[in-house]
Amino acid sequence: MSRQEQASPEATAPTRPAGGSGPYWRALLEARWRARLRELIELSLAYHGAEASGGVVDQRADQLEMQALLDCAVEARWKLADVEEALSRLTNGGFGHCEQCGSAIPAPLLAVIPETRYCPRCDPEPAHVVARRGRR
Repeated sequence: MSRQEQASPEATAPTRPAGGSGPYWRALLEARWRARLRELIELSLAYHGAEASGGVVDQRADQLEMQALLDCAVEARWKLADVEEALSRLTNGGFGHCEQCGSAIPAPLLAVIPETRYCPRCDPEPAHVVARRGRR
């Protein structure tokens, strides 16, 4: 490797393997798991903090805020479960393969949504729809 290649950021970044196994995917999923867990904890604390504060003037607005926090916490828990299931598939050798047809899920899709279960052809709901609406 030349000095110019060694100095480039691409030379030091981990390369993404084509398949659905290896340390790259484990590190990516574990980082995502930590982020999802942190999000869930923050939402849960916010919900319980708002619940404990009580006695605020506008009770209807408080109820709406509480429901919104609860909905977000439930969604965060589902997202955490999705990542945990992806980690399980990685351990069991099923990560990176479509659960419906068994074909390989493209690495660029896994890089963006590593917990995905389906290839683009079999995906019942494209990722952009799921992201707007919540968990499948």
